[in-house]
Amino acid sequence: MIKDGFVYFSILVLFMGIIVMLPKLCKGKGAQKFFGIIPPVVIIYVGFMLLCSVKLWDLESTSGLYSSMKNPILYAMVFLMLLRCDMKKIVRLGPRMLVAFFCASISIGIGFVVSYAVMHNFLGLEAWRPLGALCGSWMGGTGNMLAIQAALHVDEGNMVYALIMDTICCNIYIPFLLWALTRNEAFNRWTKSDTHLIDEVGESLRKATEANKKPLVWQNLAFLLGLGFAVSALAQYVGVYLNSMIPFFDKATWTVLFVTVLGTALAVTPLGSMKGIEELSNLLLYTVIALIASRADLGGVTNGHLWILTGFMTMAIHVVVMVVMAKLLRLDIFTCAVASVANIGGTATTPVIAGSYNDALVPVGIVMALLGYVIGTGGGLVVANAMSIFG
Repeated sequence: MIKDGFVYFSILVLFMGIIVMLPKLCKGKGAQKFFGIIPPVVIIYVGFMLLCSVKLWDLESTSGLYSSMKNPILYAMVFLMLLRCDMKKIVRLGPRMLVAFFCASISIGIGFVVSYAVMHNFLGLEAWRPLGALCGSWMGGTGNMLAIQAALHVDEGNMVYALIMDTICCNIYIPFLLWALTRNEAFNRWTKSDTHLIDEVGESLRKATEANKKPLVWQNLAFLLGLGFAVSALAQYVGVYLNSMIPFFDKATWTVLFVTVLGTALAVTPLGSMKGIEELSNLLLYTVIALIASRADLGGVTNGHLWILTGFMTMAIHVVVMVVMAKLLRLDIFTCAVASVANIGGTATTPVIAGSYNDALVPVGIVMALLGYVIGTGGGLVVANAMSIFG
């Protein structure tokens, strides 16, 4: 059993690095299909949960390093992640796509609140906390989930259920969307939608993406890493100060909100176009995931099937609301599907759905998914507080 904190952290980072390299090392069609269904992030979640469950490391002896590193890395990751969210690019999506995106976000929130109202007596005490964190993920991405987990003080053991729910529901929902896109002509006739604007938006975003061909240099990574950690340190002091002045939120919530606002604001400056932001934010993201999963003992999982049922109820409500809104607003199936997966799947999955419809529209999916990073944390916190009404 590992008791040294640095050895524990070194093993986490090494195993994390090996796992994220597997899709590049395994070139066969079978391997690529496997990683398309079960991406490295899921393997990291499950793998480190299993290692924790078999007591590879001592939780008490390594708790000091975990506590001192997890949140500072998390805040730096959220800040860097949001630097990618240039609102000028998001505005190019146009009103119809933005309306579809927010319809998807609101319907997901409604789905969580309604399904929790039905199932809360079966999910355990204060299940709204991990569900709120998962709602942040389904509105934005994994980074939003981790930020909400920190803000709501969700125990890693309680997050196990949410992670199981997320993995199973999403792995079923993505193939469903791919199937739905094959019915695009019938759906678009039913909603009487006009699709010619989509191609124009896709072409505009493609040109903007291709215009930035600056190479990635190590100096960028050094600067961004230093900036991210500096913002993380500053944000923790700001969180304490704001909590003392305005105790409506606790210090963790104020810290997350400050990082979110600052990152979004700086995304429209030259910082937002620096090469290396995506690479470094992903590295920090996977490191935080490894840290959190390493504290989750699967031995206490007993009612996972009820959480999975809650997830399917949430998605069913989301789909029904989106179909109704598509009919009322005459939205096409591509806009609805990408808006949905931009929320639930994030930047990793949205290009797959967009590309399956038309390769030229991949930039539309990416930019829409980035919008999820902006609203995911705040949206998840709002939904969590709404669910807390039911206990």
